[in-house]
Amino acid sequence: MTNSAPAFLWRLAPSIYGPSVLFSLGEYAILPLVAVIAVEMGASIALAGVIASAAVVGQVLGNLPASWVVSRAGERAAMLLAAAVALLGCLGVAFAPTPALLGAAVLVIGFAAASFGLARHAFMTTRVPLHFRARALSLLGGTNRLGRFIGPFLAAAMIAATGDPEAPVWAFAACLVLAAALVAWAPNPERAAPDPERAAPDASADGSARSTVSRTASRTTPSESRPGVLGAVRDGGAALLRIGGASAILSGMRSIKDVLLPLWGVSIGLDATQVALVVGISGTVDFLFFYTSGQIMDRFGRLWASLPAMVVMAIGFLVLAGTHDLPGAGVWLLVIAIVVGLGNGLSSGINMTLGADLAPADHPAPFLAAWRTLTDFGGAVAPLAVSGLAAVSLPVASVAAGLLAVAGAVGFGRWIPRYLPHVGRRPPRSAD
Repeated sequence: MTNSAPAFLWRLAPSIYGPSVLFSLGEYAILPLVAVIAVEMGASIALAGVIASAAVVGQVLGNLPASWVVSRAGERAAMLLAAAVALLGCLGVAFAPTPALLGAAVLVIGFAAASFGLARHAFMTTRVPLHFRARALSLLGGTNRLGRFIGPFLAAAMIAATGDPEAPVWAFAACLVLAAALVAWAPNPERAAPDPERAAPDASADGSARSTVSRTASRTTPSESRPGVLGAVRDGGAALLRIGGASAILSGMRSIKDVLLPLWGVSIGLDATQVALVVGISGTVDFLFFYTSGQIMDRFGRLWASLPAMVVMAIGFLVLAGTHDLPGAGVWLLVIAIVVGLGNGLSSGINMTLGADLAPADHPAPFLAAWRTLTDFGGAVAPLAVSGLAAVSLPVASVAAGLLAVAGAVGFGRWIPRYLPHVGRRPPRSAD
């Protein structure tokens, strides 16, 4: 099997990247409309918010069962099953007669998204060569960003064309069918990449890259390996809690920006179009830099993408806190949104890459399930906490977000050098 990154990743496009784009495109086409559908069913604004958040809850709850499916059925079968379950959830959204059943359907979609995501993550962990793992996973993160960026525009176009607010639901169903077809009939990625390549090429002069991986694996995979998620947590607990805690903060920062920036825009008097423009420009900057993150991690090391990403977002939110009552507050918000988008773009694929680096080489799914549960939990809880502070004061909420990012930066700076000291760095040249 060739070690050329472009050739390897191109072989994975039909069965990994293509389905990922379709799944995220359809998912983000309907998620912004869930609250609207719930209100039209008679739900209150508060209840509609709870129903809309059910997808995040389902994703948190779905990671651990997904580990069982991936471990026993394999990545390809797990992706097909997840697409089928998501299709059931999609039909539930289309035909739910009550807000309660609508919430249950959205929960099922989040549950299926967890299985789909874990299957992709486990596959990439075991089969992508280490020397371009970060680029491969950053590209995978980019597929999610692409769907998140285009999905709302697709939904808006379909509603404008049909006049039916539920039209994007059927677009999601079509995306799921196409994604399942790609997974089922595209070249099997498990045959295209049959051997786990967790190390850099053997041609390195001193084999230091290979030894780095074995040291990393030994921290999380002792010889007395315990099956299941609880065993994976016990075996890799220190790295999971420390680096995983910093990664959970990073997930939280991504969710916080989605909540805080629009609230800030409304608070300073921007209309809906202006708020959408600010958020859209931030998302564009975010999307443009997703592959840069992987290049930095593969060339210089994981720390050199994770730490700057957190520092940039910390600076952005701390500066934003002092701009609320300044002249030209809208311009300040746009500048800060671009800065935060840059920081988030530089973080693309970081959480997946760090989880893959720390996971056991031979059986990664249980560890990755625990890892993704922790990071998804951070993404679900952090915006709720900041939203509570925003009810008191938006500048206070922005300061809290900035300080949280500082804590994440400290965590990455402290623990990545300890647990992953050389992963992603080129091996030194031999003396001769």
